[in-house]
Amino acid sequence: MEMELLNELQKFLETEKDELVSEVPNPPPKKIRLQELEDGIDRMDNLSQNGEGKISIIEDGSIASKNSNLNVCNVCLGILQDFCEKDFVKMVCEKVGASGFEFTNLVFSVSFPPQLSVREHAAWLLVKQEMGKQSLSLGRNDIVQLKEAYKWITHPLFSEELGVPIDGKSLFEVSVVFAHPETVEDCHFLRAICPDCFKPAKNKQSVFTRMAVMKALNKIKEEDFLKQFPCPPNSPKAVCTVLEIECAHGAVFVAGYCYISLAGRYNKYSRNLPQTPWIIDGQRKLESSVEELISEHLLTVFKAESFNFSSSGREDVDVRTLGNGRPFAIELVNPHRAHFTSQEIKELQQKINNSSNKIQVRDLQIVTREAIGHMKEGEEEKTKTYSALIWTNKAIQRKDIEFLDDIKDLKIDQKTPLRVLHRRPLAVRTRIIHSMETHYVDEHHFRLYLKTQAGTYIKEFVHGDFGRTRPNIGSLMDVTADILELDVESVDVDWPPALDD
Repeated sequence: MEMELLNELQKFLETEKDELVSEVPNPPPKKIRLQELEDGIDRMDNLSQNGEGKISIIEDGSIASKNSNLNVCNVCLGILQDFCEKDFVKMVCEKVGASGFEFTNLVFSVSFPPQLSVREHAAWLLVKQEMGKQSLSLGRNDIVQLKEAYKWITHPLFSEELGVPIDGKSLFEVSVVFAHPETVEDCHFLRAICPDCFKPAKNKQSVFTRMAVMKALNKIKEEDFLKQFPCPPNSPKAVCTVLEIECAHGAVFVAGYCYISLAGRYNKYSRNLPQTPWIIDGQRKLESSVEELISEHLLTVFKAESFNFSSSGREDVDVRTLGNGRPFAIELVNPHRAHFTSQEIKELQQKINNSSNKIQVRDLQIVTREAIGHMKEGEEEKTKTYSALIWTNKAIQRKDIEFLDDIKDLKIDQKTPLRVLHRRPLAVRTRIIHSMETHYVDEHHFRLYLKTQAGTYIKEFVHGDFGRTRPNIGSLMDVTADILELDVESVDVDWPPALDD
């Protein structure tokens, strides 16, 4: 079908400019719907809004037609005449190859000048009038949009040259942006007639976006359009230029459970590693972090430009995370390599684990962006289990702490702790201590195991934070209590899925 269409378009372009083609043998199907108006924005614009990474390959906008004697089409502005050739396709593919991305399929998108839609509309109205004279009807759904025609012609050429299929679901995108400065004012009359369609946007340099123009064309009356714009459109002197060619790869997410293995006081681990870089007033306080120890390997292997780290809660610098670990996710921005076997991911996980005795990673896997939502869903309704070593100022016996074992679903009110007040808003939060279990150590120490609602400040529940958390262990026991050690024993979030070792 694509080759048949290409042949027919080439025959049409070879005819004289004013020649009326009355019959075309075996014409290609014309029942191709126009894009919905809300989908009129080019996909490249959507990439910019979502923050996904790109590599600009051409920045000076100097690519133009080599054929200066070409009679430029007054509708397509030369795009179907001069940018469907194999030489142009080959040039674009060379730029794609030079970008360094690895891909097994691709999305090919084009951004046409907004004024091309105005000229396309004018051509439709003209043909509609001519067909009406012959008692024939022509609706907008009966025509092939120029962008669709361009893709029909070029898709098989790009696929053949790059040796991969065109796939609308591919994460790898090649975008070609066309411009035509000579006719840029073609759209301006629409703003006077349909001002509501052209509203300034922060991320747009001009109000004359493709979507805005399409909305105005859908709204304007035919008679008003014909009064303002010539049908057929005036012939331009020059063809379009290529403003830029871009390659972009959608973000890849890597998720897993993180063990913080810190050399420390229980002959196991130290408590001297923050989850994220600890920087105060521009000064780094500790040399590394969980985030950095994991991400440095991922950035290298995936050849990514940067990353975003998130997790299901966080622990203080002096708190260990044990048990099954804490779920985390890393968004890798613009990875040049995105295809890995499960064995390669396992080897990457082992490489991370061998690089430091402070952290361990398990269940490392590639996930979708949508799946990451499971990590945050109902986060405050989840439960977490902790163990704490507690000191009391008064001497205690085993019987003095046994009553804590019988307390279930204790509601506490926690005013924002003093230690985080500089970065958290002042509020009173109600949290639930679901259960407690005590292990007597000596007359001034006992170990407390707690199962709590996520988001509970455990340290403050123990010492009271100068009365800002009530009730607290100190008030319940009528002692001054403080916490000496704290471990996260489990984070009850069933994500990501556990993998076999």
